[in-house]
Amino acid sequence: MASSGAGDPLDSKRGEAPFAQRIDPTREKLTPEQLHSMRQAELAQWQKVLPRRRTRNIVTGLGIGALVLAIYGYTFYSISQERFLDELEDEAKAARARALARASGS
Repeated sequence: MASSGAGDPLDSKRGEAPFAQRIDPTREKLTPEQLHSMRQAELAQWQKVLPRRRTRNIVTGLGIGALVLAIYGYTFYSISQERFLDELEDEAKAARARALARASGS
């Protein structure tokens, strides 16, 4: 059986892959090469995730925009219905007044 060495991808005790150790670049003194390598890794990760994030942002924006337009349209529709109903109510009052005038005049 092979012993666990530097090139062994699995930890022989737990059978798990080793994790990268999180470091704080402000506390630990890093060489410029290490900082450059970290920046390249961060940039690669950002570029990998960017298309998915952009797609989600576009879908979310379109969804919110559609909701806003729906609320805006419904508001205009309901206001126009209220005016229509007000006009019908005014006509009904006028018709009642005419009927009352005819009834009292006859």
